[in-house]
Amino acid sequence: MTKRLCAILCFICSLYVTATAQDPVFSQFYAAPLQLNPAFAGTTLAPRVTANYRSQWTSYEGGYQTYSVAYEQSVEQLNSGFGVVVMGDDAGNGIYNTNRFAGVYSYRVRLNDRATLRFGMEAGMIQTSLNWDELVFLDQIDPLNGPNGDLPSEEQRPGNLNNTVLDIGAGLLAHSDKAYLGFSIKHLNSPDRSLLDINNNLGVGLPPRMSLHGGLQFPLVKGNNQRDAAFVSPNFLLVKQGEFAQVNGGAYFSFGNFFSGAWYRHTFNNADAAIALVGLRQGVFRLGYSFDFTLNALGLPRTGGTHELSLTVNFDDSREAKRRRRKAQYNDCFKMFN
Repeated sequence: MTKRLCAILCFICSLYVTATAQDPVFSQFYAAPLQLNPAFAGTTLAPRVTANYRSQWTSYEGGYQTYSVAYEQSVEQLNSGFGVVVMGDDAGNGIYNTNRFAGVYSYRVRLNDRATLRFGMEAGMIQTSLNWDELVFLDQIDPLNGPNGDLPSEEQRPGNLNNTVLDIGAGLLAHSDKAYLGFSIKHLNSPDRSLLDINNNLGVGLPPRMSLHGGLQFPLVKGNNQRDAAFVSPNFLLVKQGEFAQVNGGAYFSFGNFFSGAWYRHTFNNADAAIALVGLRQGVFRLGYSFDFTLNALGLPRTGGTHELSLTVNFDDSREAKRRRRKAQYNDCFKMFN
């Protein structure tokens, strides 16, 4: 698939944001908790910063590039968590771009000494833009010489190549010291991201994205002042948006400064990918790398797979924060996310 063909496809998508639209979903969803569920805001006592980068199907010129940065902070006196998240999605080497900014709030209700329920909500903006000058249409393709961007096109340039709309989401998260279960809905207001007004854009809004996620945490080796605890966390993620659906199942393993994991992702129609993770933790920093091995009909040689990097700066891992947690006898099942 050439860059020009990708451009045409991206343009078509920008004109008709229908029920087939789908958000990017990080393979390392646990390293992007605010992208997963706003109720995760403030699940650490100290501030947490996350950064994510995803390069999907690297063999295709002009493939998808996704970026995300988030900050969150717990306010224990208010039983609340606050955060901000910024995400950018680049298709066709910058021809079609989607940017999202949201403020996040969560409220914590302690059910008993072990169980907690969190309510989360988010509100922000989605901005889409199209670089029209990079598109090549059918009437610019010479039968003998192929695409020629210097040829004039009969296609009419839209009056507006940028669109900014309100976006709202919410989520619930129940957890104890050994298990968690969450549910979130993104795009509750079905924002209309299209760039053309066609029949008043009836039914063109971005469909809500529903996510069900959960997992367990089993200690393997107890930690002490010199080393962190070793644990394994089997977990799952189910995502449904419009006609698209996927389920991820696998496990995360951590021992000392190292962590790894493996997952299998399946759409409701076919196998999609096997995901492998390796990473290193040092102090407040955690760096992870994962690779998606394509299992569908496209095949790994054709797609090139998907690379993903994550960086977490979790000040909960500082010596002072650990001392506070021990003093408060605070324990949860979110070591995989931290």
